[in-house]
Amino acid sequence: MIRLLRKPFGYEPILKKEDIKRTKRFKGDRASNWKSVLYRIWQLVDEQRALLIAVLALVFVSSILALLGPLMVGKMIDEHIVIGQFAGLGQKASLLILIYIGLSISMYLQNYWMVGIAQQTIYRLRTSLFTHLQKLPVTFFDKRQHGELMSRLTNDIENVSQTLNTSFIQVFSSILTLIGTVSIMLYLSPLLTLLTMMTIPIMFIAIQWITRRTSKLFKEQQKAVGELNGIIEETISGQRIVKAFSQEERVMEAFEEKSDRLRRTGFWAMTYSGFIPKVMNLLNNMSFAIVAGIGGLLALKGDGLVTIGTIVIFSELARQFTRPLNDLANQFNTVLSAIAGAERVFNIIDETIEEDDAKDHHDRILKGEVTFQNVSFGYAVETDGYTIEDVSFHVKPGETAAFVGATGAGKTTIMQLLARFYEVNKGEILIDGIPIEQLPRQTLRSQTAFVLQDPFLFEATVFENIRYGRLDATDEEVIEAAKKANAHAFISELENGYDTLLTADGGEISQGQKQLLSIARALVADPVLLLLDEATSSIDTVTELEIQIALERLMKGRTSFVIAHRLNTVQKADTVFVMDQGKLVESGSQQELVEKQGIYYQMLAESKI
Repeated sequence: MIRLLRKPFGYEPILKKEDIKRTKRFKGDRASNWKSVLYRIWQLVDEQRALLIAVLALVFVSSILALLGPLMVGKMIDEHIVIGQFAGLGQKASLLILIYIGLSISMYLQNYWMVGIAQQTIYRLRTSLFTHLQKLPVTFFDKRQHGELMSRLTNDIENVSQTLNTSFIQVFSSILTLIGTVSIMLYLSPLLTLLTMMTIPIMFIAIQWITRRTSKLFKEQQKAVGELNGIIEETISGQRIVKAFSQEERVMEAFEEKSDRLRRTGFWAMTYSGFIPKVMNLLNNMSFAIVAGIGGLLALKGDGLVTIGTIVIFSELARQFTRPLNDLANQFNTVLSAIAGAERVFNIIDETIEEDDAKDHHDRILKGEVTFQNVSFGYAVETDGYTIEDVSFHVKPGETAAFVGATGAGKTTIMQLLARFYEVNKGEILIDGIPIEQLPRQTLRSQTAFVLQDPFLFEATVFENIRYGRLDATDEEVIEAAKKANAHAFISELENGYDTLLTADGGEISQGQKQLLSIARALVADPVLLLLDEATSSIDTVTELEIQIALERLMKGRTSFVIAHRLNTVQKADTVFVMDQGKLVESGSQQELVEKQGIYYQMLAESKI
């Protein structure tokens, strides 16, 4: 982390040694430095390499034409203007015009083609990142802010895009121009060339001093942008909670802290990188003064070593010599920022995906028999121990199993394991007698549906939100599912009925209505396994009765797992499992558990108080 201490004249950055030495490594072929990052970007250009080679050829042509222009001017001065011989001057002037026209055309084409190459490359990079995100396990998202991930899809990739669009050609052109300029300068006057290059050691020392600092600062800046986006997304998504608990001041303070960190990091990144053009302008002026002063003295001596035309050419070439150096120095910061962004993108792309190594049962139709055999699981076993421990139970096809217990008892964890969002640490889960890891996730999840306590709706029409359960469902099937879910009545009263566009997370309808749409979505999916996680806990009593009727229709003939906060909602369950501190302590029908007068009996008595 960068610490910045306030000084009388601003901020002074203090980089810790561990910050300067810190490097991020990829596994295997993962990007560990700028060379491997650039190589991976080069691999993305694979489909357009022929066009890229054409662009590079045009850059080569334009670099030669840019050098021929000043050379022609010098020759015209020495061979025609100085001696007063104007014969053939018009032809050379015409050739000079053609050179600059050719230069303009080649520069236009190379920029036009490069934009297409850059956009296609960024498209592939962005698509690769988004596609990879869909394949990552739930555990990956548990550990990261969503806004920070969004920053990698937007800000970091945009940095790469800007570099490919503008810097690639400029860097290559600058290198070619530099080589060509030095070659012509050596040919015309080795002495003036040597004098012109006196500024190079100063330039390299200055650039090295600057870039050693900016390379670290640009990485910190990208990280700060990601963290700021994370807190913005988190705060906006949870705005109701923020207001409900009057935490506006706290989130503003947190935002200001993250924003201030970005400001300070960006300040020093821009400040140091801003030194580059100033240093280069100083060196440009020094180089020009050396050529004009010493070259003028040599020309006055009249020994033929330096002519007026040579001085004119060198004055232009000296500018062309320092210009590509200036461009390279300026683009270096842009490239550093892009590499930092690309490295963050590749870090995500190199994360291990949720691989499905199951070879059989891809087309298997499940019956819904579920068995837990001595299952133990912990989200962070090494530090927090097991969340559930040594849990065993058996649920037959079509039965309803209810899980009750205090908050943190492990009820939701069982649901998560059933959907195979996480892998068990010990024991085994069997579906229809088959170990769950031998079932392809697609096979399992395509026959499983969730109805959660806080249903999530997309910014789409009612039709599209319900159809999300099964994308090939017809309009008639969607409407029938809505009727069974008791949602058809309120949907019909919406302004555009089923074609009503819901805003993000259905803000314009009630919580109960959102739950009914969630049930309709599950009905359309026609699942074998149904997982209900506190589906009625945040609903009023009247709405709960309506939802209970819809749930009974949904659960009919399906193996259902119900997490219930209100014990009256589990009365019709075939088996009630009582969880306590991660362990299964009681099981049986509600009547059997009441007769035992154990934990469930006490819970039931307390709920009636």
